[in-house]
Amino acid sequence: MSITPEGARRGRRLVDFVNVEGLLSEEEKEVRDRVCAFVDERVVPVAAGYWDRAEFPFELLPGLGELGIMGGTIGEEYGCAGWNNVAYGLAVAELARGSGSLSTFLHVQSGLAMAAIHELGSEEQKRKWLPPMARCEKIGCFGLTEPEAGSDPGSLATTAVEEDGGYVLNGEKRWIGNASFADVAVIWARTEDGRICGFLVEGDNPGYRAEVLPRKGSQRAAWQTHIKLEDCRIPEENRLPKAEGLGSTLSILTHSRYGVGWDGLGQATDCYKTALAYAKEREQFGQPIASFQLVQQKLVAMVSEISLSQLLSIHIGRLKDAGQLDAPTVSMFKMNNVAKARNIAALARDVLGGNGILLDYRVMEHMADIEGVYSYEGTNDVNTLIVGQAITGYRAFSTRPPKNPERDGKAQRAEEKPR
Repeated sequence: MSITPEGARRGRRLVDFVNVEGLLSEEEKEVRDRVCAFVDERVVPVAAGYWDRAEFPFELLPGLGELGIMGGTIGEEYGCAGWNNVAYGLAVAELARGSGSLSTFLHVQSGLAMAAIHELGSEEQKRKWLPPMARCEKIGCFGLTEPEAGSDPGSLATTAVEEDGGYVLNGEKRWIGNASFADVAVIWARTEDGRICGFLVEGDNPGYRAEVLPRKGSQRAAWQTHIKLEDCRIPEENRLPKAEGLGSTLSILTHSRYGVGWDGLGQATDCYKTALAYAKEREQFGQPIASFQLVQQKLVAMVSEISLSQLLSIHIGRLKDAGQLDAPTVSMFKMNNVAKARNIAALARDVLGGNGILLDYRVMEHMADIEGVYSYEGTNDVNTLIVGQAITGYRAFSTRPPKNPERDGKAQRAEEKPR
């Protein structure tokens, strides 16, 4: 007997082999279960279709707004839920198991745009934008990455020139989620004195254009874009007053990176649950393939890694709630969970054999989406070097050597001489 895709998706709530349930409060369980029900009823039935067509699921936005997940940890005075960080993480994991593309939308809207406005904005900016963004009535994006400035945001080239009553922005941004339908874009630019500052650019600004990047093989139902800012004029009140320097930017990325760590856990869990259900019902040689040693080995490896990720995720969330979470620890968290998810997706695809490449089973979709997560919010290599610096005291990032064409030319000619 071969299990159907619908059967493989039954019983979706996150696996609990090591009794992590006992580590959660009743409120945290309630948040998780509410998001779980939404994902099962609304997201899972349509997600693969949107992914296959590379269409964004706009129909799901009102429901997401009602869940309280957007800006979930921001206080109720700004129209948000005011959850603790563990509850927010559990909600992210549930959404991610339903759709990696939809969780990417969440990270941009909640973890980046809303977080930037909340942490760096004025009281007026918070009151204007956060409540409708929490309800998904207004959409935000976060414009930091540029064509030539990815892992090295300090080299960004977008400029902000001050003029009477405001600023003129010029430059390009790339890989910016949500930007093609955003009501507000948090844009990072360099002022004339060299400082990196944040600005709020409204989506109907005539100097702002965002084009969706085509032909992606990952995160297909999330729209990443290329932004062009051409004499984009904004008023002074649209500058984020607390956004001063690169450190402000990195603090927001640290917050978003926390959510992405839970994303890896959610997608890995869905892959494992699908593989386990499939292995129990798929028969070969007269018996379920779950009875074969090599299949059991794969399933055990998956559940072991998921259990370790669950324990780490909850502990990291508790540290964040206590104000004790630093950037290197968040980097380790994201790096660990997403790398594990990448391996688990590959094992699950293997268990499903040829059926593993069918979108109906969702494993290949997760496998491709995890590749995107593996690179955004700090590539695996960059997060590794952040942790490496923390434990050794040595900064291993590339440095730019001084430009000396005459010296470099002599060195090259010396290397070319026959020996």
